[in-house]
Amino acid sequence: MEVQQVLHMNGGVGDTSYANNSVVQRTIITKEMHIVEDAILDLYCMSYPKKLSITDLGCSSGPNTLFVISHIIDTIEMKCCQLNHPLPEFQMFLNDLPGNDFNTLFSYLPDFYEKLKEEKHASLAQCFMAGVAGSFYGRLFPSKSLDFIHSSNSLHWLSQVPQGLQNEMGISLNKGNIYIAKTSPPSVFRAYLAQFQRDFYLFLKSRSEEVIGGGRMVLTVTGRGSLDPPECYSQWELMTQTLNDMVSQGVIEQEKVDSFNIPCYAPSIHELEAIVEIEGSFSLDRLEIIEFDIFTSGRNGAKCIRAVTESLLADQFGAVIMDDLFRIYEQKVDEHLSNKKVNHLALSMTRKG
Repeated sequence: MEVQQVLHMNGGVGDTSYANNSVVQRTIITKEMHIVEDAILDLYCMSYPKKLSITDLGCSSGPNTLFVISHIIDTIEMKCCQLNHPLPEFQMFLNDLPGNDFNTLFSYLPDFYEKLKEEKHASLAQCFMAGVAGSFYGRLFPSKSLDFIHSSNSLHWLSQVPQGLQNEMGISLNKGNIYIAKTSPPSVFRAYLAQFQRDFYLFLKSRSEEVIGGGRMVLTVTGRGSLDPPECYSQWELMTQTLNDMVSQGVIEQEKVDSFNIPCYAPSIHELEAIVEIEGSFSLDRLEIIEFDIFTSGRNGAKCIRAVTESLLADQFGAVIMDDLFRIYEQKVDEHLSNKKVNHLALSMTRKG
């Protein structure tokens, strides 16, 4: 499976779309917004620039990215009113993988611009949008062209399924699991950690070349507070149970489950701090843990996970079984709602130099 070719949130505005099933992600963004506010204000008050170049990495296709942009503009506008300064121009870059539904995202722009004109007046607010298709595990922008970077709910996705999940005979070392589980051998955890370390280092290295000295970056990633292996991803445990039930029913083959591993990783605070220090281009100014109950019902949970993972699951198991798969998954979420607390780690960083 080529993750960068397959992975995308469900497009459109239908019942299973990401646009209509991303309330959890909006909640996370809302909880981290005070960190975004502080970072963008620190940046603006450093030199009071006439133009700010900002990117949202992993923007997806729903309205959440425009919620972030609106809040950034509101925050700067309030400061400009206090200082009696003109509002700067905003160059906004919206980034995601090429398979992202940019058309649906762009369809929100007319209403966004109209609201901006009504609230800020056309002569005061100038905001220019551009889409950038590509992986953030590499260069996306010219050198020293960005002032501020935001990314939420994206960096736990890996650039590829970790290597080393099979033995020399090609047999799965993570048999019956799709992520790190209690029954997974230590080598599976090490493979996932190694892949995240490579990816996050490359992410920081790429951004270090694109961000101006003193530029800011706020990232929010699904993570964990302890050094213990990340068995906290209960949604993947429930998905494993769902797939294994379908194996028992003869709907899918055991080999299909054994060869499937979710390409994501929930890092610990220590793991993040270590990579930031090793890469060395950014100072870590702030790191906060955001904890919340991820799902309110089985239906809510199933629709949320389907909007995020259906492209990967359909590629491995076939699109025809998706309705049945998520019907079973919904039942399992309903049975385990009390176990759905999830941590997110919010980081605020400054580019050195």
